[in-house]
Amino acid sequence: MTQAERRRLQRMHRFERQAWEDGAQLICGVDEVGRGPLAGPVTACAIIIDRPLLLEHLNDSKAVTPQRREALDLLIRERCVGIALGWAEAPEIDALNILEATRLAMHRAIGALGVTPCRVFVDGLPLPDCALPQQAIVGGDALSAAIAAASVVAKVARDARMTELDARYPGYGFAQHKGYGTADHLGAIDLLGPCPEHRRSFAPVSRPTFSFVAAHRR
Repeated sequence: MTQAERRRLQRMHRFERQAWEDGAQLICGVDEVGRGPLAGPVTACAIIIDRPLLLEHLNDSKAVTPQRREALDLLIRERCVGIALGWAEAPEIDALNILEATRLAMHRAIGALGVTPCRVFVDGLPLPDCALPQQAIVGGDALSAAIAAASVVAKVARDARMTELDARYPGYGFAQHKGYGTADHLGAIDLLGPCPEHRRSFAPVSRPTFSFVAAHRR
């Protein structure tokens, strides 16, 4: 590991260091992935650490390659004190809206932990009804090691779920685009219509253009 990378990782622990100095031993980072896709669940992860995670390339999952995410996921699971995932499925997203479904997934992740943390760091806005001491950190997945670790684990887990859904619902390309609104995905919705994993409350799903269907009929 280079000195520059070590310094970057040290900076990513400034919130954690302050909490440890204040006497909070077990620090929980919480983050989610999958708010933007047109299909599949939103996935949250809660991870507890009691010491620095000086893992090379640890960062916001969007800034890490898939191969490095897989490697980091294994290392994070080895070194954390507790870890849990929470899911909110497509019908729940439609029933609640994506913000409330995201909060539900986060609560489920925290509730599934086998260890109670002293402090919770949440990426973005505060988590309502969280009974534990919490600190919301805007852009936390790039600023807090605990949140970044949660981001990586959540991303790996959700990507694996979308690969499973690709086999269950062939033709949509879930394994490639992970449910995001790429041109190929929108074309598949036009051609095949939405499947049970699509979020019907999202406009591209509820109002498809059916341009591909029309093209095939000509």
